Amino acid sequence: MIRILGLDPGLARTGWGLIEMAGSRIAHVAHGAVTTAAADPLPLRLKQLADALSDIVRAHAPDEAAVEEVFLNRNPQSTLKLGHARGVVLLSVGHLPVAEHATRLVKKALTGTGAAEKGQVAFMVARLLPGCGPLGPDEADALAVAIAHAQLRRATALGVSAA
Repeated sequence: MIRILGLDPGLARTGWGLIEMAGSRIAHVAHGAVTTAAADPLPLRLKQLADALSDIVRAHAPDEAAVEEVFLNRNPQSTLKLGHARGVVLLSVGHLPVAEHATRLVKKALTGTGAAEKGQVAFMVARLLPGCGPLGPDEADALAVAIAHAQLRRATALGVSAA
């Protein structure tokens, strides 16, 4: 059995979701979001994110991590802040095997189309992980990254192309 931690990086909210994979079966373990206050200075927000993620990793002992790749915003300042948060996320799980997956690939793995809307992704996460309970958009995205990683991992093990 393998525990996969999916992460949807963000400075205001970083979603996280943990699944277990055994063969072709996946099961929900836990999910949540780390939030920081916009009024706090950037270094403090990044430290809060790092500390919270370290606690999550320590509490749940994942074997691997999967992180959603950054998309570019129209606002360069927002993109830069997202990059800082993403760096903290990668640092926090850097001791694990880490895979990075494009948003379109994650959406396609769950819904069949890379242009799916957040609601469609959340719907499929809830279908694939019954009993996971209510999900916010960041938690749903994080679990989607973990599920897509599990599917790609299995396809690779079977020698199937992910393209």
